[in-house]
Amino acid sequence: MAVVVVESPAKAKTINKYLGSDYTVLASYGHVRDLPPKDGSVDPENGFDMKWEVAADSKKHVRAIAEALKTDDELILATDPDREGEAISWHLQEALASSLKKGKKVSRVTFNAITKSAVTEAMKNPRQVDGPLVEAYLARRALDYLVGFTLSPVLWRKLPGAKSAGRVQSVVLRLVVEREMEIEAFRAREYWTVGATLATPRGQEFEARLTVLGGRKLDKFDIPTAEAAEIAVQAVTSRPLKIASVEAKPATRNPFPPFMTSTLQQEASRKFGMGSKATMAAAQRLYEAGHITYMRTDGIDMAPEAVMAARDAIKDRFGVAYVPDSPRMYKNKAKNAQEAHECIRPTDMRAAPEKLRLVDADQRRLYDLIWKRTIASQMAAARMERTTVDIASADGQVGLRATGQVVMFDGFLKVYDEGRDDDAEDEGRLPQIMQGEAVDKRRIAPEQHFTQPPPRYTEATLIKRMEELGIGRPSTYTSIVSTIQDREYVRKDKNRLIPEDKGRLVTAFLANFFHKYVEYDFTADLEGQLDDVSAGERDYKEVLARFWRDFSAAVAETADLRIGEVLEKLDDFLSPHLYPPRADGGDPRSCPTCGTGRLHLKTARSGGAFIGCGNYPECRYTRPISVGDDSGAISPDGKILGEADGQQISLRAGRFGPYVQKGDATEAQPKPPRASLPKGWSPESIDLDRALMLLNLPRGIGPHPEDGAMVEAGIGRFGPYVKHNSTYANLPEVDEVFTIGMNRAVEVLAQKASRGAGRGAAAQPLRELGNHPDGGVISVMPGRYGAYVKWEKVNATIPKELTPETISLDEALALIAEKASKTPAKKTRAAAKPKAEAKAKAAPKAKAAPKPKAAAKAKAAPKPKAAAKADLIE
Repeated sequence: MAVVVVESPAKAKTINKYLGSDYTVLASYGHVRDLPPKDGSVDPENGFDMKWEVAADSKKHVRAIAEALKTDDELILATDPDREGEAISWHLQEALASSLKKGKKVSRVTFNAITKSAVTEAMKNPRQVDGPLVEAYLARRALDYLVGFTLSPVLWRKLPGAKSAGRVQSVVLRLVVEREMEIEAFRAREYWTVGATLATPRGQEFEARLTVLGGRKLDKFDIPTAEAAEIAVQAVTSRPLKIASVEAKPATRNPFPPFMTSTLQQEASRKFGMGSKATMAAAQRLYEAGHITYMRTDGIDMAPEAVMAARDAIKDRFGVAYVPDSPRMYKNKAKNAQEAHECIRPTDMRAAPEKLRLVDADQRRLYDLIWKRTIASQMAAARMERTTVDIASADGQVGLRATGQVVMFDGFLKVYDEGRDDDAEDEGRLPQIMQGEAVDKRRIAPEQHFTQPPPRYTEATLIKRMEELGIGRPSTYTSIVSTIQDREYVRKDKNRLIPEDKGRLVTAFLANFFHKYVEYDFTADLEGQLDDVSAGERDYKEVLARFWRDFSAAVAETADLRIGEVLEKLDDFLSPHLYPPRADGGDPRSCPTCGTGRLHLKTARSGGAFIGCGNYPECRYTRPISVGDDSGAISPDGKILGEADGQQISLRAGRFGPYVQKGDATEAQPKPPRASLPKGWSPESIDLDRALMLLNLPRGIGPHPEDGAMVEAGIGRFGPYVKHNSTYANLPEVDEVFTIGMNRAVEVLAQKASRGAGRGAAAQPLRELGNHPDGGVISVMPGRYGAYVKWEKVNATIPKELTPETISLDEALALIAEKASKTPAKKTRAAAKPKAEAKAKAAPKAKAAPKPKAAAKAKAAPKPKAAAKADLIE
């Protein structure tokens, strides 16, 4: 008998089917231990000693495993096949040390897919926990802790409102900020092209573009103006044209390699608009259900048996012509030795998407994508014929070119073609064209173009850039990108990442005072050193010592910095962005309101940054630090929207964001009416009507039918609301403030009143997952403190490693069983509590660990909040 431990209950359920009654399969629910989120958990003065503690939520899971080991002789650690999985196994072995003293056998097994053959084969080949992989994990964890708990307090003291800094998180934030600054510094350049619709003697039309003018080949900017374009049009129009040459060349396109983590995220973003978190959540469910191989990998090679299975599936489904003569082998040089290195592929090539019939939409389309990409990767190349047609005038002064292609054999394109991040267009098919034939000019037209700035990053293209630079790893991509958004350093708008003012300031601060630690090469080199540790080629404490020596010295140099000094430095560093040249040639730092003050960078207690006049408080001029129409910023003088009641209505920018204002400040009216733009309303969407709607709030709906008191709708500190006497009731959408009628208002107020009296109307489920084996529907419900799973009278909180949108029926059943085990039997029909856990509950509580010493270099730092734990990621 053996106890097998995996991360999740869904994975445990799948594996239990394969192993049978000789094994007890339990879930650890992820990591069971972590560094306490407080000062001193890593001690650089004592050999980087690390103080670990079992998380409160994990104690019951550890107890359940320990209880099972009382009757079983072997512990098999079967966590994921990457460095995080290795770390979880090591933590479990350490946490269960007291239960493993009496000769219990401990082994580690890994499998790249949760299938019967993979699991049973892994059980035949156990090993011990990999020491170098664990040391690489310890080094990363210590580095992330030391950066987070040493650098974050510096930010808190020097930049009010800044939340945290992380080792790789800060470097990735720099990528987003620098891209935005490139966009803002970009100046569009005008150029023109001339296109022609031509026709053969047989009347077949095709498109061509001007490539030669005045006997000289045109470069991109050779037609810079509308006047030059019109001259070019006349040159083409005035000359007869003939086909000078027709050149057809065969070409082939080979298929794309199968997916690894980064390419899967990029393609899911292109094709479905899925963020990296949603993509990995759906992939996790597919993996745990045994449908795909492990989804955190930087490898593109495929197991030989999978290659042969793919070739068989291609032959059966599409015919022998689509099977290449020899298998396609894909190899990339993995950056490290700590991730799973097979590609992401279906575990069964015969399981086509239509056969699985997956219920969850994200899982269904992601599996379809993975299956198609994998099958296509082993298919024959597509064969094409690319044709180039040159058209010229007899005097050689004018030349045009048309291109096109014909697919002779579709090959892998029958199944799959990769999406693109740009707007490139496919070449069209050309009609039959013969050299020497005259062509008829049907239409000659110029087209204006402007050069485009580099695009903002999406989550997928940001991860692609991280991969190119060698920063981050497959297991951390999603958490890094999510963290810079969670910290409100970056926001996502229409799937594009835009830096907030806080993010700009943090990046500028780190670039000035900790430049080395946000350099791309330094971060990539440190990743390389950690990879050497995982390969057993470098001592991890030497890596830590070398890093800490220079880093702690850099922190010490900032100890005497005053906030004023920091802002002055950042003001100078960001000045090209903060104070762009004025159209009138005036001083860009001169205050446009008082004319005598100079503009300076300032920070608010909320952490927001703004530009303010140096003559404050006599002059109260402010504007955002962001500039440029594309950023949504407003010009320093505001934007006049129109007039109402004889006063101008303007859109302005203040230290707390954009707002609309009626009139100007006067002695009689020192504070003119103004209203902030509600969340979700961009400055570009505000016109006179919308501004007046905001300025006229609160809006009277009418007298309440019961007492005649006025019912109002407005937008307050906590969002949109309706009000009757002293009762406020929240509205779900801002727009409803302007449309809500009396019937709806009375209903909302009544629901609020009934909730206050304990007679709340039943909440509506977010999702219905299916039926419980004992009867009754299992639903995902909204709750005041987060979503939960409900079945009859059992309410089970959804843990943070799962989400309401992705939780499966199996996971919900596991949560309900666990919760029901703590509920009196008369209240529920849930299954009885497992014996092992029941015994574990009776065990005495462990004594609290002694408080660790504070790290010598960080004694003066204020104690971070517990929430800072989330910042200590790569």
